[in-house]
Amino acid sequence: MQTGYKSNPLLDRLPKHLKQFIKPQNYDDYTSINQAVWRYVMRKNVNYLSKVAHKSYTEGLQKTGISIDRIPSMYGMNRILKDIGWAAVAVDGFIPPNAFMEFQAYNVLVIASDIRQLENIEYTPAPDIIHEGAGHAPIIANPEYAEYLRRFGEIGCKAISSAKDYEMYEAIRHLSIIKEADGTTASEIEKAEKRVEDLQQNMGEPSEMSLIRNLHWWTVEYGLIGTFDNPKIYGAGLLSSIGESKWCMTDAVKKVPYNMQAAYQDFDITKPQPQLYITPDFAYLSLILEEFANTMALRKGGLKGMLKLINSNALGTVELSTGIQISGTFSNVIEFEGKPIYFQTEKETALSYRDKELVGHGIEKYQQGFGSPLGKLKGINLAIEDMSPRDLKAYNIYEGHQVDLEFEGGVTVSGTIITGTRNLMGKIILISFDNCTVKHKGEVLFEPSQGIYNLAVGKEAISAYNGPADVNSFDLITHSHSEETKKQKNNNTKMLETLYLQVREYREGENITISRHKVFEQLQEFYPEDWLLSVELYELAKNNGDDDFSEEILNHLESVKRNRPTVGHLIDDGISLVNDALVK
Repeated sequence: MQTGYKSNPLLDRLPKHLKQFIKPQNYDDYTSINQAVWRYVMRKNVNYLSKVAHKSYTEGLQKTGISIDRIPSMYGMNRILKDIGWAAVAVDGFIPPNAFMEFQAYNVLVIASDIRQLENIEYTPAPDIIHEGAGHAPIIANPEYAEYLRRFGEIGCKAISSAKDYEMYEAIRHLSIIKEADGTTASEIEKAEKRVEDLQQNMGEPSEMSLIRNLHWWTVEYGLIGTFDNPKIYGAGLLSSIGESKWCMTDAVKKVPYNMQAAYQDFDITKPQPQLYITPDFAYLSLILEEFANTMALRKGGLKGMLKLINSNALGTVELSTGIQISGTFSNVIEFEGKPIYFQTEKETALSYRDKELVGHGIEKYQQGFGSPLGKLKGINLAIEDMSPRDLKAYNIYEGHQVDLEFEGGVTVSGTIITGTRNLMGKIILISFDNCTVKHKGEVLFEPSQGIYNLAVGKEAISAYNGPADVNSFDLITHSHSEETKKQKNNNTKMLETLYLQVREYREGENITISRHKVFEQLQEFYPEDWLLSVELYELAKNNGDDDFSEEILNHLESVKRNRPTVGHLIDDGISLVNDALVK
């Protein structure tokens, strides 16, 4: 089985800061038990979902080449996904939401390559290859939905987070890791769940990222489509959960029309969802997304946008009306009559135009931050950006002239103009001053000893968003997880893995000399509580017409059900799959 993810040219377009999250799939690390879990879930899902999932699901399984019998490889998926304009990469569990969405903007599916343990076969809070590969991948074969997913990523990665969002991300990642790790105690899980619960109750005003993440959850992950009389599943979380995909179709789960209010409906990843949203069609998803985007600082800018960036304490960008973009960590804004009249960044800052760094205005120049007034000059109705060369000369805004500029709100800039930088449309976007002093109501904001002062020209801030304008301006290859996913090998299951492997090899014709009866005897003696391998042995016995052996296995499974009633329905479903296949 080949591994890797280099077969799709789309991946070559990814910026370096996204490639840092990609990890090798390491296909050979999947055990025979992992393969059996995949096969059971897929057989059960495809059998049931063919009746209740959107038609794009079953069609997409064929188009994306996802096998029912074995875990897909990234290499194989990318070879096929290329034909529908997408790619897939393996990552280590949850990655930061902005990065996850930015991958989508590049038509790349993020797939957590680990797979859930047998104990969590019905549902896991951790992202895994069943959820990502068998849930997300098939639906993107639908062009309308694929465009929604891409557009969601494009808008979502610009959403501004709060400082508490990152705390929540780390808490949820930690919980998902320990729930899937071998040997985690109940008290450890309880403590991690309490941490998530405490954060949820103390997040304060929801950030843009938390709101758009809710929209993502109620559509991409847990969405229903169609009518209330006949809803169909399209959300990956439902498509990959053999328990919840059935439960969500019952009256126990409230169904409501999908709308913008879904952004304000929180969710709990540790529990089945008590309420789901139904969209009439995929086009309606895009309509609501655009409606939400109109509320974001990305499109509104202004004072609120700057305050959101300051609250995020993270790298962000403000774009002014001339098109000049200031990227950095925003630390302060001075307001006047509800509008920003001066802003300040701290640490490294870069200036760009049309997402391209202005030559000579990168982080090397602005290592300690950048500040600039914005708005109109006091008493002059014409904004600097709208002034013609004649207007600029009339107001002494001209090379070599000493000027005293006073902006509405009281910011003053006094110095000698060195030069100006214009955009492609001829508007002046940057003015450089020598021997310059910038003040606001007596407070000195910049003084001559700090060197050349550059004033970013703009009468208003039209946009504010997460991340830099030019990704090449900053060193973004800095991400490191506070903890890695834990998939410890349990020495007690090594023999069990061997037994699963022998049954798999027999079924696939790789080794037909294996004694199935001997495997069954060893299973009963050393692993009497295991149920999945017995179901696979039952399948082989029925397919071979060995009625005595199949009856013996059924009796053993009845014993397992008595000792482990929580897996009884899984056993019954597995047996039904075998029997139904024989009837067909």
